[in-house]
Amino acid sequence: MSEPSNVSNIPVGGWNITNQFVQPVWLLALWTVAYSLVLFVSVSGNVIVVWIILAHKQMRTVTNYFLLNLALADTSMAAFNSFVNFVYAAHGDWYFGLVYCKFHNFLPVTAVFASIYSMVAIAVDRYMAIIHPLKPRLSATVTRSVIGCIWGMAVVLAFPLCYYSTTKKIGQRTLCYVYWYHIIVAVLVYVLPLVVMAGTYSLVGRTLWGGEIPGDSKDNYHLQIQAKRKVVKMMMIVVVTFAVCWLPYHLYFMITGLNRQLNRVKSIQQVYLSVLWLAMSSTMYNPVIYCCLNSRFRAGFKRAMRCCPFVRLSEYDQMELHSARFHANRQSSIYTLSRFESLLWLATHTPTETPPCTTLSSTAVSTPLLKHTQHTPCITLSSTAVSIAGRSTQHTLYNPHPY
Repeated sequence: MSEPSNVSNIPVGGWNITNQFVQPVWLLALWTVAYSLVLFVSVSGNVIVVWIILAHKQMRTVTNYFLLNLALADTSMAAFNSFVNFVYAAHGDWYFGLVYCKFHNFLPVTAVFASIYSMVAIAVDRYMAIIHPLKPRLSATVTRSVIGCIWGMAVVLAFPLCYYSTTKKIGQRTLCYVYWYHIIVAVLVYVLPLVVMAGTYSLVGRTLWGGEIPGDSKDNYHLQIQAKRKVVKMMMIVVVTFAVCWLPYHLYFMITGLNRQLNRVKSIQQVYLSVLWLAMSSTMYNPVIYCCLNSRFRAGFKRAMRCCPFVRLSEYDQMELHSARFHANRQSSIYTLSRFESLLWLATHTPTETPPCTTLSSTAVSTPLLKHTQHTPCITLSSTAVSIAGRSTQHTLYNPHPY
């Protein structure tokens, strides 16, 4: 994490004056394309994720605030570190000066710490929501405080890497390196959080896939468990992807730290470029995962990319971003969704029939149909659930997912 290239672990006196890491033009071109792909997909994808969460009120949930923090950390990593790291690793020569050398070693640890502990915060939030559903959830203020603490701890952890970073001129080459690489960094930004998340998601998974969720009623149990499984499944894939991408990187520095002679081998440069690309690519997978596994994020990506000829934004996608998500029979809300069939009843029955008693989240709905009913129906509709004109409903959207 703190050594930006394969040269940073070697004592200065152990290097030749000449640069042995000059690559053929065709190989350098291939690596340039590979790293450029990571940079483009990561920055564009994570910026869209940030826009989706900030621009749509219904997306501002506790989980999504942590996903926003994760996206910001990944964007900063890709924008300020990935390509510079590639240039240094590909040429074996530091072109960017002492100040950026310090920033270059400081930022990765800060961003990775913020990323993985945002995942830890989501895991803990999911654990509390599923294992202890009756306990109070995090408020917006507390969530922002947690995010602030994450970044504060990240800065404190990464500061020594910034302080001890230096440049050294050797012949015609300049090196940017850190005097030491402390094992505690790898433990705090990789091993410890993964252990915590593995234990947390194991308990959550055992509850979701092996038992009943505390507090759920039989009427809505299947809808609740299906929605929660989707969220947990998505986050587990995010965590596993992070772990797989960064494992070779940490192993590389452990092995080359124990056997420093490996850094003198010319082929080690290709090994480092490979593990570095895999680690940097972790910043581009999350938007793809969100888009594939979450309907709201998928609708947001379609809206952001609607100018592309192959992207089609449907009416359902537009409503998906602005509709309220319902908890069936949720006791903590004044309004509940007890029967979806009642909405279908309104669209298919005559105005003289009496609808079943149904309660939905309230606000403005156009309902001329109700003026013609002979009985007073006990029904309250959501502002985004239906729009009824005459005897027909134009669109009915029911989304039971609670997150």
